[in-house]
Amino acid sequence: MENVIQRKYFEKLHKRKEMSDKTKTALVTIAAIVFALIFLMPIILTISNSFMEPTEIQSNYGSIFETTEKGGKTFVSKTVNLKLIPDMVTFSQYYIVLFKSPEYLLKFWNSVIYTVPIVVVQLMIATLASYGFSRYSGKIKSALFFGYITLMLMPYQVTLVPNFLVSKWLGTYDTMWAILLPGFFSPFAVFLLTKFMKRIPKEVIEAAAIDGAGEWYVFSKICTPLCKGGIASIAILLFFDYWNMVEQPLILLSNSDMHPLSVFLSKINAGEISLAFAVAVIYLVPPLLIFLYGEDYLVEGISYQGGIKG
Repeated sequence: MENVIQRKYFEKLHKRKEMSDKTKTALVTIAAIVFALIFLMPIILTISNSFMEPTEIQSNYGSIFETTEKGGKTFVSKTVNLKLIPDMVTFSQYYIVLFKSPEYLLKFWNSVIYTVPIVVVQLMIATLASYGFSRYSGKIKSALFFGYITLMLMPYQVTLVPNFLVSKWLGTYDTMWAILLPGFFSPFAVFLLTKFMKRIPKEVIEAAAIDGAGEWYVFSKICTPLCKGGIASIAILLFFDYWNMVEQPLILLSNSDMHPLSVFLSKINAGEISLAFAVAVIYLVPPLLIFLYGEDYLVEGISYQGGIKG
């Protein structure tokens, strides 16, 4: 009889624990959904509003751009109306941007021309430099690597003036090289890739050397493939960084025709609010596709802890 009572008591405790765990899981899930919606709301609004009629957008958001001043303070004249579902779906903004406004596409391709070469060349240089930093030791190597770390820790705003002066001296000011050259030799990728290559077990490299493998074979056939996840994740981070750059073009390019789309987005005036939403969606597409395609590589690169998987 006593055993039956004890069993029922423990069963009740177990059920209470299960209910408590389910409640906690439900609360955490609800909280996660709420936070996800909060973070995604700007993107959702941008995409949905890009299909609205210009008159509807003006009636909903025109007050933001029609602020007035009173007592030295600027304020919005009326409440902004946020709408997720347009009254009438239209593709007129996309048609104007893609077929009737070459200026928008020019800025888009400017972003591509700046971002893609910087990512590719910086990774090539960083891979070679990281191999050297990870394989060899010495005072010169330590001093160079310390210099890389120092440059990486400096905010880009600190180096804007030196970059401006150097570009003037080299004659690259107001050309695409004023953006490309500093990007090619940025220390960010070198620092991260060096950490990845240092995690490769020395026994693997020593075994390859015993078998007669040269430095180029070790670099190209062993170290680089083992760092594939790191290289991919760094490439994604670099793309996001340079796709969204603003300070560099504003300082180093006086010709607005050479500005990327990231700079041009901030210059769309109040008369083009509807086009601003469409251009913003087009601007979001490349980073979104790259993230979706390389999400696994990004997670693998960030969480990478060992040199070789079993």
